[in-house]
Amino acid sequence: MIPFNKPFLSGKELEYIRDAVNSGKISGDGIFAQKCHRFFEEKYGFKKCLLTTSCTDALEMAALLINIQPGDEVIMPSYTFVSTANAFVLRGAAIVFADSSEDSPNLDVNAIEALITPKTKAIVPVHYAGMACQMDKIMDLANKYSLWVIEDAAQAIDSFYKDKPLGSIGHLAAFSFHETKNIISGEGGMLVVNDPALIERAEIIREKGTNRSAFFRGDVNKYGWVDIGSSFLPSEIIAAFLYAQLEQLEDIQKRRNYLWQRYWTGLEKIACASGVRLPKTIEGTTNNAHMFYLVCKDLQQRTTLLKLLKEAGVLAVFHYLSLHSSEFFKHKYKGGELYWSDFYTDRLVRLPLYYELTNTDQDYIIDNIINILSH
Repeated sequence: MIPFNKPFLSGKELEYIRDAVNSGKISGDGIFAQKCHRFFEEKYGFKKCLLTTSCTDALEMAALLINIQPGDEVIMPSYTFVSTANAFVLRGAAIVFADSSEDSPNLDVNAIEALITPKTKAIVPVHYAGMACQMDKIMDLANKYSLWVIEDAAQAIDSFYKDKPLGSIGHLAAFSFHETKNIISGEGGMLVVNDPALIERAEIIREKGTNRSAFFRGDVNKYGWVDIGSSFLPSEIIAAFLYAQLEQLEDIQKRRNYLWQRYWTGLEKIACASGVRLPKTIEGTTNNAHMFYLVCKDLQQRTTLLKLLKEAGVLAVFHYLSLHSSEFFKHKYKGGELYWSDFYTDRLVRLPLYYELTNTDQDYIIDNIINILSH
């Protein structure tokens, strides 16, 4: 079976983990965590980076930082992972789901303004497949209505919108290093703080509500409990693994982009002939090759495609189920039909894409898709 994903060791992960253990400190914010922070801050210009145990934790930190209270409204796409919503539901927020756009699973920016009320506190755009939302329009709305913008950039490392790195545009951003992402640490994530006014409190929340980080820098002579917070720091073992991956970022991205382009070239003709859509970026954005997906013409075509690919030894998978119609939320949802979110729920297929996918295996996948869609 050709798997959907395969975690990749880029070279020095085990060596750096050994170094972390030998350093005598593996509990978090050690040498490798600091190296990871500097890497992102210097390469992408993020104001402040803080590694977390997951992207979910980074989103939960963001909700705490902007003081989400019961009754506050947060606008986000319905077509996203549950963590995007859970982070704010846990603080008592009312989730206001926006539809996806016709062109991509990203939220329809033209639908946002009609959803804004006096209770709206934040907009959470999700850069699906590492492809940027229309951030200029989102930031214009945020400025007009004095709203926070939190970029869910879980899939968006090394992707850009009008020459700006994704994660650098909103007030806050959350990244994932889950094993399915371009750069991995098994589990792991990162909060990016672009608003300088939030940096000090972000450190406190991340350190269980204490000013421990300031103490270790020598800014205070003792530390104590000064705010709410939790334990969001990853171990130094996770940071060591991650830093080895970051050292090979360019190589990993080069290979993934090469494979992504081979899918596009190999499937463009059959997609046009069979009514299947391929992913496309909006003007002024880049593609970080996080994912290659197909959008089938209907649910039946997708079901057949997944079934026959599996029988041929290829594990392709569908993706999100619209959150507004989920078991948890469907009785709480009071909005209208979200046509495009449900459209992608029923039709989207993700193909295997990972560093060690060979050209031969990829050709086999492409050939099988062409054969299936031709009949």
